[in-house]
Amino acid sequence: MRYVSTRGETAHLGFEDVLLAGLARDGGLYVPESWPRLAPDQIRALAGLNYAELAARIIAPFVGDAVDDAELHRICRDAYSRFNHPAVAPLVEIDRNVWLLELFHGPTLAFKDFALQVLGRLFDHVLKKRGQRVTVIGATSGDTGSAAIEACRDRDAVDIFILHPKGRVSDVQRRQMTTVPSLNVHNIAIQGTFDDCQDLVKGMFNDRPFREAFRLSSVNSINWARIVAQTAYYFAAATALGAPERRIAFCVPTGNFGNVYAGYVARQMGLPVERFIIATNQNDILARFFATGRMEIQPVAPSYSPSMDIQVPSNFERLLFEVLDRDAAAVARAMGEFRERGVMTLAPEQLRALKALFAAARCDDDRTLAVIAEVHARSGMLVDPHTAVGIAAAKELRGDPSVPLVVLATAHPAKFSEAVTRATGVSPTLPPALADLMDRPERCTVLPNNLRAVEDFVRTRNSLRGAA
Repeated sequence: MRYVSTRGETAHLGFEDVLLAGLARDGGLYVPESWPRLAPDQIRALAGLNYAELAARIIAPFVGDAVDDAELHRICRDAYSRFNHPAVAPLVEIDRNVWLLELFHGPTLAFKDFALQVLGRLFDHVLKKRGQRVTVIGATSGDTGSAAIEACRDRDAVDIFILHPKGRVSDVQRRQMTTVPSLNVHNIAIQGTFDDCQDLVKGMFNDRPFREAFRLSSVNSINWARIVAQTAYYFAAATALGAPERRIAFCVPTGNFGNVYAGYVARQMGLPVERFIIATNQNDILARFFATGRMEIQPVAPSYSPSMDIQVPSNFERLLFEVLDRDAAAVARAMGEFRERGVMTLAPEQLRALKALFAAARCDDDRTLAVIAEVHARSGMLVDPHTAVGIAAAKELRGDPSVPLVVLATAHPAKFSEAVTRATGVSPTLPPALADLMDRPERCTVLPNNLRAVEDFVRTRNSLRGAA
């Protein structure tokens, strides 16, 4: 398996190099040179497998010979052994033929664990083989940071630096990052938004001398391995509900477009997905885009679903690459215009092609709280605000009722207890392993939204600081 950049100005790479590189040197994102396809019999054979075995089978074509089959299966078994539900990603029916896919049973209670528990172990495997170490740089709107830190803490060959927007993540999300005492973990609170954090990460990757001196790698969904690992739970849900004989629809709360893009990858591999419903909060750049074909940046408004408080959905570039028939030069022009002017527009025929597969809906904070309350009153179940946004979009855009619709439940309600308590009057409790989270001491450095300041901090705290 070889990988190409969406902007076409870097050499094709194998999986190991793509894993360690994260962002392509031309500023683009890596995608497979061609899509592996699973025959219906191969998809059918996934039904009934334990989750780790299924994940290894889905990831294997993208890894190629970079990791042998036995080692990949060991990595997946080890990664998912830390989840606290025997099914790892259980399905719960919440309405007639509408299902929640619970993705919050991992060590940090969010869907990011599915990818990052695998990613940390892949880093270990590749770096040990090469005798190298890396500096992992990540931006988080809440959940990626804690999942990445949990996956990379105490690993001998990794220093990890996570940027989050100061005051714009929940208390639980912040503390899951800042209370980890491991010496290789560094938290940075940026005085700005998540998009500012994301831009700082991209700025460090685009600073070639800095990138090479500190051997930067990424844990954000710009890293292709993140996408691949998330693709597995689409197959798990679909085969449990009758695929490939039955078509499936998915509703995905998303901000950075990585989670729903992982579903698109599953469809490219042959999974019979009828449509994707994209659920956004009031930061609705994706909903506006799929309605009009015009992607336009607006100010970020803080919400009860902070992991979706994003106006620059980085992973959309990967879908754009396909929409533009893999014309890397056209992608580079479009993304350059978007970054310069804050606006990008698709041609009508391109938008029609996307609308055949994607629909999108917006859910503001008032509606989010109302949905949390409705679900609890009807079923006694507590859902987090991001999942509530997904349920709202699923209700609004529900298609053929004979087609199972799976809503991705992306986080445990206790990660957002303020919103859940306000909506229901019930305070969700953290699992026992995190019961003392609010009493643990924190470690975090506040920095301005300034690339030089962040790079200087990384230089002084990095175990590779003698390199530059």
